[in-house]
Amino acid sequence: MKKNEWQDDSEYMSYVGELLETPEVQRLADFKQHYFSNRLEHSIAVSFDSYRIAKRMHLNARATARAGLLHDLFYYDWRTTKFDNGTHAWIHPRIAVRNAKKITNLTAMERDIIIKHMWGATVAPPRYLEGYIVTMVDKYEATSEVGVPLFNRYEGRLKKHLRFVK
Repeated sequence: MKKNEWQDDSEYMSYVGELLETPEVQRLADFKQHYFSNRLEHSIAVSFDSYRIAKRMHLNARATARAGLLHDLFYYDWRTTKFDNGTHAWIHPRIAVRNAKKITNLTAMERDIIIKHMWGATVAPPRYLEGYIVTMVDKYEATSEVGVPLFNRYEGRLKKHLRFVK
């Protein structure tokens, strides 16, 4: 994805533009997500890529875009905050839904997508295809946000090492 390509997509912006303007969503920029990105950048990437897939598959692109943007709407450092009853993977989607309800009305599909986006780390699978899209794109983006910068940082050493592996 080209930097800020999402801003040029008028349909996408019609679905998430008002949400992006809220202080609650903008506040996500204050939280590191996957070492090389902040939570707002991560959420936009998940939202936009999921939206494009859902649109191509003739699914509910609006719900996918909105839920993708709101899937990590929580305000704590997940690496250090510990919960007595449950894990971050189970708790943060519920916190995200609660926070999202404060700024917008969520459809049943949007709630399900947000709650179940950690499927794989949690037991309950998504109810809708759109939920599987957000779940998989979230994993892809998280991996990219860590893997690509690390690869770029160590590319020279890796290539040098791989020459000797042949």
